[in-house]
Amino acid sequence: MATHEMGAESVEVVVIGNVGIDTNVYFYDGEPDFERESNFTENLDYIGQAGGYASLGYARLGRRTAFIGHVGDDASGAHIRSTLTEAGIDLRGLAIDPTGTARSINLMYGDGRRKNFYDGKGHMTLSPDLDLCAALFRGARLAHFNLPNWGRKLLPLARAAGVTIACDLQDVVSLCDGYRDDFIDHADIVFFSAANSGDPVPLLRELMANGRCRVAVAGMGAEGCAVATAEGIRRFAAVSGPTPVIDTNGAGDALAVGFLEAFVLRGEPLETAIRCGQVAARHTCGLRANSCDLITAEIMARALLGRD
Repeated sequence: MATHEMGAESVEVVVIGNVGIDTNVYFYDGEPDFERESNFTENLDYIGQAGGYASLGYARLGRRTAFIGHVGDDASGAHIRSTLTEAGIDLRGLAIDPTGTARSINLMYGDGRRKNFYDGKGHMTLSPDLDLCAALFRGARLAHFNLPNWGRKLLPLARAAGVTIACDLQDVVSLCDGYRDDFIDHADIVFFSAANSGDPVPLLRELMANGRCRVAVAGMGAEGCAVATAEGIRRFAAVSGPTPVIDTNGAGDALAVGFLEAFVLRGEPLETAIRCGQVAARHTCGLRANSCDLITAEIMARALLGRD
């Protein structure tokens, strides 16, 4: 396995999540005809899933990043290792999933809708190296958790290390599903997508009543986002961008990365951090089946000044 020579003391952010190969299926006619056996499409592969987008996102912003996750001992896993290593990401926490590299199929509709079919391989039963993970957390400032089942085992380690814990709950309908409880209970900052929950205000209020959570962010796509703090709930309109919205995969991950990089790692005010997250998300929406050209600090700075 390829490893990165970065010392544990130099890591700023540790990303915990699943990474894999996504295949985006673009319909030439906008809609598939399920009455026919075959449809003509454009099918594009790239490195995706929340762990892939988040770790590459921090690295593109110039942050010293470690990734804890799994890939298979296969060609897809080798490609992911090589790409993340080239991006400068510390891969000492990248272990082997004996069932193979995770895959995701995204059916992409002409109006921006998507349907995701996710194969997480062995993430429900894998067990990370706890000693190694504890070493990665020491000296870091931020632990960005996505939702692999094995990730819950690392939450107490991150808490013991004193890092800020951020958890992305993904597309939430209800907070009472059991699976997310550990992540909610340990999180200082929570993100979720309101794509399947409608008005996010009740969920935001519930998260803030949890006790530990100090900021909760609901991504609302074209409607912007809603942010809850101890002072209340605020809504922020979506930002525009220099390119059309062509692919929303990874936008929620970019919102979280942009916000956390500014709020936690740079100490920016909430409003500035939200703006950074929204700019990062909007940039991602202009990328088609691509997680390697995420926003950089230079592009972010120009966008914040209105030069893009």
